[in-house]
Amino acid sequence: MRPQKECDCPVSFQVGETVEVTAEDVAQGGWCVARPAGLPVMFVRHALPGEQVIARVTEVTSKFARAEAVEILRPSPDRVEAPCPNARPGGCGGCDWQHASLPAQRRLKAAVLTQHLRRLDGFDHEIVVEPLPGDEELPGDEELPGGEELPVDEAMEGDAARTAETDDADRAGDAGGVGDAGRPEGSTPGLGWRTRVQFAVRPDGVAGLRAHRSHTVIDIGDCPLAHPGIRDLGLLDQTWEGAATVEAAIGSPDPAGSGEADRAIILSRAGRPTERGRRAPAGTRARTEANPAELFPEEAVAAVEADAVLIRHGARLTPLHGRPYLTQRAAGREWRVGAGAFWQVHPAAADTLTQAVLDALEPKPGDTALDLYCGAGLFAGAIAPLVGPDGAITGIESDESAVKDARHNLRDQPWARVHRADAGRVAADGRLPRARLVVADPPRSGLAREVVDYLTGDNAAERFAYVSCDPATLARDLGLLIAGGWHVDGLRAFDAFPMTHHVECVVTLTR
Repeated sequence: MRPQKECDCPVSFQVGETVEVTAEDVAQGGWCVARPAGLPVMFVRHALPGEQVIARVTEVTSKFARAEAVEILRPSPDRVEAPCPNARPGGCGGCDWQHASLPAQRRLKAAVLTQHLRRLDGFDHEIVVEPLPGDEELPGDEELPGGEELPVDEAMEGDAARTAETDDADRAGDAGGVGDAGRPEGSTPGLGWRTRVQFAVRPDGVAGLRAHRSHTVIDIGDCPLAHPGIRDLGLLDQTWEGAATVEAAIGSPDPAGSGEADRAIILSRAGRPTERGRRAPAGTRARTEANPAELFPEEAVAAVEADAVLIRHGARLTPLHGRPYLTQRAAGREWRVGAGAFWQVHPAAADTLTQAVLDALEPKPGDTALDLYCGAGLFAGAIAPLVGPDGAITGIESDESAVKDARHNLRDQPWARVHRADAGRVAADGRLPRARLVVADPPRSGLAREVVDYLTGDNAAERFAYVSCDPATLARDLGLLIAGGWHVDGLRAFDAFPMTHHVECVVTLTR
């Protein structure tokens, strides 16, 4: 093991070697930064700021090294025992902060947000990451402000941005408030919240989750972050030869009925291209699309008591049985959402974010509004009754399935229209209708530059609610919007993904 020492010589690391380091700052992506004297900067997983650890190097670049803490010499007061045995060095890569208390996780996320946003001209908002309903700590635990200025290495900041990937209200109907929909009853705060989980499948049919920054599939046996209704399906107890992934999703329980929720599993197939362009498991003949069930183990499919089993062919889902959509409940009503489509994954997120967006926009009767990247129409559907038939709201969405869902969900409000289009293209072509209010919930890549140009150009927009799940692209876009005349009036951050480094924000901008 290489100890810390003073050295001015150009020394680097070797993959597999261990180094004693002190973690100093938090960085985007679930890392802590260590700066061993005379050695390159190191980004360490499974550590916490202030801890002295033994770190095993896992990757070396020209500017820095990556490592994982394999031994904790001086633990942080924020350290707790991870609730999952797979949240460890060399284990599952799905979680980043299981070894930190929930209040500490939120402070770390607030610090990362501050790192990205403090450079913005005129941005002076203290950032506190709020728990979603059901994830609040037990009495006696306190949530502290998390806006400390903790520096992050420029190289890692850019790398994290490049590698970043892809949820009762009378207010939606009148002037009341959007209600709460927390985690499942009986689950522990921070656990049991994932209403959608996609497992990768090894060649031997074992389903699991991938190791961090790796294609290796870890046989996890169980995932405590998964919703109880997903864990009860027993997907990890089955063998899935012929599948590349097996995914499970659950809708919202019906409070007026049995309390049961729709559950669907989605299978995608592994294999090699055939002469006709289809794929078949290695060593087998190609089956026709008319018999997709032949590609998967009949016993495994039959053993899973889901309401629907679907086969994914690119963007298309073919039902083996059941309907290809789930019923979600948020903002005081039901929503039809395709089983493979985007919906906020935490049970309380859709309600919470909808309320935050309505607070940001303050829609009034007769208002005109735009919902960019509208998905199944959640925000448009909450805004529509508030602007009323004397107003108008237009949703823009590129995914065909989501557009069908949005049109179905908004069918009773003819002043709400949904167009299938790329938001950037219609913005560049000048085809967006004039609107006083705008909301956008883009993917992790952030707003298309054409959308930013539209927002900063000559249009009627006065209030903008920006929903973001990536601090780096949020900071980039806010910088452009501020330079284009917008002002940040407020920012709310939500811990919509406990145990991971991800965070959801709603920013209120005016001009």
